Amino acid sequence: MSIHPTALVEDGANLAKNVVVGPFCYVGPNVTLDQGVKLGSHVVVGGDTHIGAETEVFSFACLGLQPQDLKYEGEAVSLNIGKNCIIRENVTMHPGTAGGGYKTVVGDQCAFLAGSHVAHDCMIGDGVILSNNVMLAGHVSVGDRVIFGGGSAVHQFARIGTGAFVGGLAGVEHDLLPFAIAIGHRAEVAGPNVVGLRRAGFQKSDIHRIREVYRMLFETEKTMKMAINDVEAFALENESPLVSAILEFVQQDTSRSYCTMRRKG
Repeated sequence: MSIHPTALVEDGANLAKNVVVGPFCYVGPNVTLDQGVKLGSHVVVGGDTHIGAETEVFSFACLGLQPQDLKYEGEAVSLNIGKNCIIRENVTMHPGTAGGGYKTVVGDQCAFLAGSHVAHDCMIGDGVILSNNVMLAGHVSVGDRVIFGGGSAVHQFARIGTGAFVGGLAGVEHDLLPFAIAIGHRAEVAGPNVVGLRRAGFQKSDIHRIREVYRMLFETEKTMKMAINDVEAFALENESPLVSAILEFVQQDTSRSYCTMRRKG
């Protein structure tokens, strides 16, 4: 364990082996740092915050302090950050609130680039990347392996499906289907994330099935409920983990509508 003499680690903090706490850091009394966690200079970690093994936090990041929710009244809330994450300069992450399950959860092997923000009650999967200055509002749900381009933002309570890609500066107001690409000032679906699917090792047959599902949902005059019924029938005839992931996503309860397909031309 290495704690710089200028750092302040409060009594009660739980630091595992090989933890590094750099100059002028603050670690609160209810913080847990697992093995191999590294804090650069001027990092603040407060509240009931747990940082998983081998996660590295860079200068001026601020993690686990009081959420930016005016309804917060001091209730016991937490922030749980997974293993092998990279948290770059000036990143902020807040714990949960009573209105959202009391916790914010970040998965393993995520990367949060400079200036990105994770608000209260967010649920973030594994392998997620937030580029510089990405903003996630409260109660946002993000699936595994989602990539956010620089300066993009997500509206509160919106869901971002597994494997999606959000383009730079896009504002996502509604739920974004798994494996979708979202672009534009007010984000619209540009189609499935074919490049991401190929990189993940999925076959052409799977990608073709995804294209067909997107056609059923977006290139139709039917209501969304009727289109989902068509996808359910398609899933029974075409076994595919990708189709199953989309079907599970659209069957869940949600307070948001869905991002729609970008109009051609």
